Amino acid sequence: MFTGIIEEVGEIVSLQKEEENLHIKVKATFTPELKIDQSVAHNGVCLTVVSIEDDTYKVTAIKETLQKTNFGHLKKGSFVNLERGMKLGDRLDGHIVQGHVDQTAICTKTEDAGGSWNFTFEYDPEMQNITIEKGSITVNGVSLTVVNSEKNRFSVSVIPYTYKHTTFEDLKEGDKVNLEFDVIGKYVKRINELR
Repeated sequence: MFTGIIEEVGEIVSLQKEEENLHIKVKATFTPELKIDQSVAHNGVCLTVVSIEDDTYKVTAIKETLQKTNFGHLKKGSFVNLERGMKLGDRLDGHIVQGHVDQTAICTKTEDAGGSWNFTFEYDPEMQNITIEKGSITVNGVSLTVVNSEKNRFSVSVIPYTYKHTTFEDLKEGDKVNLEFDVIGKYVKRINELR
């Protein structure tokens, strides 16, 4: 379980294919605090730490993860938003995030709003995921509030702190991002489908 509050931006040190899997080595300042089998969200994708060496650790993404996320665009030197699993009893400063990407979206517009930044995203409507204005959305692991909700499109506003301390600073039009829709909204949608 995560909150969507990014701890730091990590650097991809190496990528190694093995059959259908991708081994990803990440450099992060919190590496010395990690343990094998610990969960870490990478751009919103929950992956298990499988090895640790100095200031780097390794995780493995399987075929399904590679198909449903933007991990196919990672390369050596890429940066990813990182968050360790939530501790029981911690404040929930973002929202409930599972680390399970629902689908990807394309950034269609970036706008400097004079003290904040607006980003617009479009996603495939086939999966029938929804957003609502003032509802929660996770974009590349970052907990955000939807400010403009339309069918298969939404916008978010990003404050300067989030902009500078996540990968949003490098996000541009045409980039693919990972989306996790609000889990409560997904359950409500599913219940209505079953009626």
